[in-house]
Amino acid sequence: MQSERPRVSVGLPVFNGELFLEEAIDSLLRQTFGDFELIITDNASTDRTEEICRRRAEADTRIRYYRNEINIGAMGNFNRTVALSHGTYFKWAAHDDVHDIACLERCVEVLDRDPSVVLVHPRVTDIDERGDAIRKKHYGLKTHSPDVTQRFRDLIGNEYSCEAIFGLMRLDILRATPLLSNYADCDRVLLAEIGLSGRFYEIPEHLFSHREHKDRSVRQFEGRQERCAWFDPRKAGKPGFPYAREFWGYVGAIRRAPIKAVERLKCLGLMANWVVVNRGGLFEDVMFAVRYVLRPIKHLIVRREGRSFL
Repeated sequence: MQSERPRVSVGLPVFNGELFLEEAIDSLLRQTFGDFELIITDNASTDRTEEICRRRAEADTRIRYYRNEINIGAMGNFNRTVALSHGTYFKWAAHDDVHDIACLERCVEVLDRDPSVVLVHPRVTDIDERGDAIRKKHYGLKTHSPDVTQRFRDLIGNEYSCEAIFGLMRLDILRATPLLSNYADCDRVLLAEIGLSGRFYEIPEHLFSHREHKDRSVRQFEGRQERCAWFDPRKAGKPGFPYAREFWGYVGAIRRAPIKAVERLKCLGLMANWVVVNRGGLFEDVMFAVRYVLRPIKHLIVRREGRSFL
């Protein structure tokens, strides 16, 4: 049964997702926990995405479909689902992933019984384009720890993928953050900021399937510099300073966090080690910007040399 104000809001941002979209939607509509709204924000898709979504919305009143007139980038489209939500709890869902039928129910149970938990996520299974299992994941992060510093230390590391961003979280906690920004790995910063507000809980069952395929953003863009354009098309070819912005994102999260002064200082201290570990990426930020600035000069020299040769 769905109440007037749903307990859970599920935000599904999509762009040209016709290949896997119906399976993703079906896995959500079959959930044993039914008191949710499914908010689909279509980022001006040019394939059958609009047709699929409108047909599904007509058949199930839990679906609310919105179509952007222009592509506003992944960051804007993800954040729009949060702005349109009405639930107490919120989760993002990707158009190419699949949820076990008990996923929402198990996550809601944890948030209902433990107010110290701010985000719940199950263990993850990677699947291929056909839906066959590739590997089962478990990172062993200490995000359940009552120690804020321990949680933050694990969440700013690079040793895990960010599937927890698709966990179920408290909407008021999420809305107290700046949400996602327009640089690569901003989801890692958002997870760290949420973790500063409370504990995570990992359900020890593989109830979420993350699909690996050639059209994923990390496959289409070679590195963080290029991937900034996926988050915000206006960044295409321009310096995005993803590593530097990630650093300042963590610092801003620490400053905003509802934690004690001594915990704040410890978390800020962890950033010194982060700089050492990511010094190569920070240097890459600078070199990409230098090449961008020098590119017009290089082209001018090439044109002049071409004229001289002729």
